[in-house]
Amino acid sequence: MGLITETNAQYYSGQQVFNGDGVKTSFICNFNTDLVATTSSTNANFIVTVNSALVTNFTLSNNIITFTAAPANLSIVLVQLQVPSVWENYGSYQYISLDNIINNFLVAYIGEDKLIAKCKRTDVMFHAKRGLQEFSYDTLKSVNSQELTIPPSLSLAIPQDYVNYVQLSWVDATGVKHIIYPTRLTSNPKELPLQDSAGVPTQGNFGQNLQAAQSITDTRWANNNNLNITGQLTNQELNSADIYDWQWWKMAFGQRYGLEPEVSQKNGWFTINEREGKFSFSSGLVGKLIILEYISDGLASDASTKVPKMAEDALYAHINHSILSTRPNVPEYIVQRYKKERSAKLRNAKIRLSNIKLEEFTQVMRGKSKWIKH
Repeated sequence: MGLITETNAQYYSGQQVFNGDGVKTSFICNFNTDLVATTSSTNANFIVTVNSALVTNFTLSNNIITFTAAPANLSIVLVQLQVPSVWENYGSYQYISLDNIINNFLVAYIGEDKLIAKCKRTDVMFHAKRGLQEFSYDTLKSVNSQELTIPPSLSLAIPQDYVNYVQLSWVDATGVKHIIYPTRLTSNPKELPLQDSAGVPTQGNFGQNLQAAQSITDTRWANNNNLNITGQLTNQELNSADIYDWQWWKMAFGQRYGLEPEVSQKNGWFTINEREGKFSFSSGLVGKLIILEYISDGLASDASTKVPKMAEDALYAHINHSILSTRPNVPEYIVQRYKKERSAKLRNAKIRLSNIKLEEFTQVMRGKSKWIKH
């Protein structure tokens, strides 16, 4: 039996067509993306037309559209997914849902004459979710990204499903990314206790330390001139003709002795402000368009609980080992056998998902043979 259930029209255009017969009132949609209706039809992820005319006289339940009155005979009923729901369909075949992983494991690995004779579905679900979280950190393609603009406050809220950052970069007028690095030059204090004249934190009515409204460290960093740290020449210095003459006493001009390579760049810096739950940026980045790439754990929403098919077998091995290792009276040699199997299949999944292509690798390595003249 084939695994593709959508037609080309459903996959590429997000459309499913039915023919009315004057009697039938319910029509079953089988998109890979679930239909979502709201109290306002304009906020639904789909629209319905009958003979090209938009209609709203229907209800939705479990992807079944039911009209209050049957569409006329020979009428054309069209269900159209809206953007971005159409995009969610694209590339979906490379994934398998976590729910299907759990169902497949219950059928293939649990039962009479199998290694695991009995196991609750809730136990399998727990280990499957833990496995998906662990795989998301360093194996699966679980990197999310957002395109944002840095406001005058120089801070952006940490995304709702954030676990750790991968890379932050600002985008120039040509669309090229410039990496923004974390910095050790400053930090964001976790607490801001108010102190009395003796330096002792003062308490309020309930015995809690009173807190300042604004961090002095953050304010000073926001007002800092990056040129004092990076050693970058000012525009006036760059436009001065004097820097291009070759008098003997200017031979060392521009060599920037004593600068730290760590800070000698003009892309800016960021810190993570745990107190406010935000990313904080250096002053030179205000108004910049940035791309924030970060890791999620794969469990933030139902749409994200999917596993690449190249890692499917590794997740089965993880669930298998996790169940066996937490049960009494399972011989240790069996636990170790399935621990090795888990490691081997996880390694295979990492290699497959690393997506290393020989042609791309050789193209990059061609630049290694280029001589640079000093």
